[in-house]
Amino acid sequence: MTVVIEDPLIAAMAIHQELPLHDSARRLRALYPECPRVYGVAVMGDVSRRRWWPLEEALTRGRLAEMFELTAAEIGNPAVAAQQLAASLAHAVIGRVVALVVLEGRAWDAGLENLWVHVDSEGAIDWLGVVDPTVRTLPGDPDVGAAGTLELPSEAALATWIAHRCHRSLAPLFAELHRVSAAAVDVAAMWHAVGTAVVVAATQAPLLAGFSETVGMRRGQAVLDALAGFGLPVRGRTVSRVPLATLGQACLQ
Repeated sequence: MTVVIEDPLIAAMAIHQELPLHDSARRLRALYPECPRVYGVAVMGDVSRRRWWPLEEALTRGRLAEMFELTAAEIGNPAVAAQQLAASLAHAVIGRVVALVVLEGRAWDAGLENLWVHVDSEGAIDWLGVVDPTVRTLPGDPDVGAAGTLELPSEAALATWIAHRCHRSLAPLFAELHRVSAAAVDVAAMWHAVGTAVVVAATQAPLLAGFSETVGMRRGQAVLDALAGFGLPVRGRTVSRVPLATLGQACLQ
């Protein structure tokens, strides 16, 4: 039986203006009600800033180095720690937004300057926030033309746009992780984690939502194709289904 958990941080959000992203975020949280932050996204204007920080600070204030050191100390294996952090970053930046792409043909801006992360009591990322809540939509979206939306002409355009924004965000993050981990894992392996994040979102989100698996996989493959078109090694390894609990570090911390 599904257990619905009231997340205190979500319950404390103060939404000043309802926008299409708020409706999408509610549906994403409902995918995994036992741990609603796994796929959810917050609008930064709605939340307190405690335990939140701009993802850009992973590059400018040593945040990623701190996260790696904590994870490596806990696990005792620098390579496993680096791979775990790469997977966490991949899920935060692209896995969450791809879930929305495949289910609703929508996407928030995954540019590094637009993203904040919330961390749990152990410093692990467990939620994502956006500064600008504007979503890109497809023709026929029920909210086309409404405040907080920008229409793109096709699924291909949406996939290319989100792949580009995620590429520009993840490339410097992976370069920094490679540096602070003393090359414990090569950057190509980090991009394989991105491929895994896309495939997981494109397969699990439709199953959880009762949505067309065919449409979900088509949209997910379009994102992978766009990433591969940028020369990124996002394919090449067998991807197994990832248990949902591994996608979020903590539910209610």
